[in-house]
Amino acid sequence: MKSPSLTRFAWLSIAAAIATMLLKGVAYQLTGSVGLLSDALESLVNLAGALMALAMLSVAARPPDEDHAYGHGKAEYFSAGAEGALIVIAALTIAVAAADRLMNPRPLERLGVGLMVSVVAALLNLAVALVLLRAARTHRSATLQASSHHLLTDVWTTAGVLVGVGAVAVTGWLVLDPLVALFVAANIVWTGGRILRDSVAGLMDAALPASDQQVLRELLERYAAEGVEHHALRTRQAGAHRFVSVHVLVPPDWSVQQGHDMLERIEADIRRALPPVTVLTHLEPIGDPAAMSDQDLHRHD
Repeated sequence: MKSPSLTRFAWLSIAAAIATMLLKGVAYQLTGSVGLLSDALESLVNLAGALMALAMLSVAARPPDEDHAYGHGKAEYFSAGAEGALIVIAALTIAVAAADRLMNPRPLERLGVGLMVSVVAALLNLAVALVLLRAARTHRSATLQASSHHLLTDVWTTAGVLVGVGAVAVTGWLVLDPLVALFVAANIVWTGGRILRDSVAGLMDAALPASDQQVLRELLERYAAEGVEHHALRTRQAGAHRFVSVHVLVPPDWSVQQGHDMLERIEADIRRALPPVTVLTHLEPIGDPAAMSDQDLHRHD
């Protein structure tokens, strides 16, 4: 079955990034708040990330070909990694602007209007983030997962900035604005680091989550009643697609046809339990010393 195109979610993210960037830019121009400037800069990063997501989701949707027999799903990790790097760069830019404002305080202006504009931008980001998060969980997309978490962080960032600017309005302490901006920068670095870590794990062929592996183990153990064992279970993931390989051990007196039929049953069960997945099985006789020598991750002849 053909996977649905996820590029429509990237276009939604692009539209939201442009709208919120313009709104927050207006809020900064009205107030002069470096906190709101940091918020606007993060929206610029959102736009760059959304454009990268659009490109990589288009690549990931391509079917397998002669040069990419396992598909193009790993392209999603490049998008997530690039977005994580952009987030860290934005955080450094925010920190520099905040440090300058700490040394050169400036009164804030027209706070009421600026804060209202920023609230509208935050609500827009929240709505889009929830849509992307739901789509990421449904389609198991690393790209949409990264984009949704980034937007949710942007919402919390805006909330923090609003608190800072509001505190300046109440107390008159101008130092609160750049201090909140520095806190925002630290929060963005943490988010960017987490996204980078997840993307590296995908590129390094990390195993499927523990919950998926538990499903596989329980499924395979059900065949023990039929005298069928297994070992050398290995898993990985490329974007939304899973890959599973396992050695299946059957009684040595089974015919080739019996063994083949059992493998077909097991592969069909795995495909139903964890779609989308590519399953590779290897048939071995129980009790054969050679069969037991390859159950470790690396076989040494």
